[in-house]
Amino acid sequence: MKYYIIAGEASGDLHGSNLIKAIKTKDSEANIRCWGGDLMQMAGGTLVKHYKEMAFMGFFEVVANINQIFKNIAFCKKDITHFNPDIILFIDYSGFNLRIASWAKEQAFQTNYYISPQIWASREGRISKIKRDIDAMHVILPFEKDFYEKKHNFPVNFVGHPLIDAIGELPRTAENKFREQNQLDSEKPIIALLPGSRKQEVQKMLTLMLSITESFPNYQFVIAGAPSLEHDFYQPFLKSSQVGIVFNKTYDLLSISHAALVTSGTATLETALFKVPQVVCYKANWISYQIAKRIITLKFISLVNLIMDKEVVKELIQSDLNIANLKKELSKILEGPYRENQLKAYTTLEKKLGGKGASAKAAALIVENAQKASH
Repeated sequence: MKYYIIAGEASGDLHGSNLIKAIKTKDSEANIRCWGGDLMQMAGGTLVKHYKEMAFMGFFEVVANINQIFKNIAFCKKDITHFNPDIILFIDYSGFNLRIASWAKEQAFQTNYYISPQIWASREGRISKIKRDIDAMHVILPFEKDFYEKKHNFPVNFVGHPLIDAIGELPRTAENKFREQNQLDSEKPIIALLPGSRKQEVQKMLTLMLSITESFPNYQFVIAGAPSLEHDFYQPFLKSSQVGIVFNKTYDLLSISHAALVTSGTATLETALFKVPQVVCYKANWISYQIAKRIITLKFISLVNLIMDKEVVKELIQSDLNIANLKKELSKILEGPYRENQLKAYTTLEKKLGGKGASAKAAALIVENAQKASH
């Protein structure tokens, strides 16, 4: 059968790649065409467009690139029509995917969504489009099932979180070997810096994160370089011998880290699943933040706190994200009761996420739906 999958970010590429592998075990004849990244391509999908060409962050950035976004939408529709899949699968990336879904439904394609748009955070009115345009929704966060079914009378499948599989299957690198390979200090405990994956986001976050390094001379700070950015981009940030960098090895880095400073997003959950105490950081440009503040209705911004429905990790947002607060909150997670409480909460968090097998569960449902659509 023919599957057309659309993911638009690095996290979607990771989950899309694991999903492609799972689909291929259930449908050996699967012909998969996709928008995503290197991981989806390596898993066996034919890559149409790379997410690096599609990653526009924030309201201002989207407006500035609106012409390119419309060109991508037109090209996507044309490519789907030519491929004529049995099923179209959307992974997160809601702004683009919901537009394509609306068109796809009009063309009578079977539409499935894996990893729900975060309408529980903002623009809840999009539920009407989802109910109209999506044939099946496969969600990965436990509270999403109640949100869709109890609040909006839209049945969904909770399959568990694919990060548990992605992290569980990761081959571990020996710590001393990893430090040696990446020219890191052989003994100092590591504080991982996860400043995001988009250029404007990284510039803003990393400058602030690195401003406190001199206050923690007994630690080695290590930047997780984003696969979407060039090595040269990071050179201005590496002036201190106390600062290292690794590329395409974020999970290896987290597996040996003592603590982390993390830009809000999927990385907060990844850090928690590696049992690394963290401070969550977020700062947008002023206009984007003012708009977001008016449409986002949540108590928290990190997935860790949202899933636990309480503050487990400290969130430093906008003006609260400053040098004084960053020093204070990092100190609290390096040792002592606050650190221990975070680690205990992480164990509960993992249980709430539903255990292993998310990709396999989602793939089974998607293949079944594709089979029904092809008859």
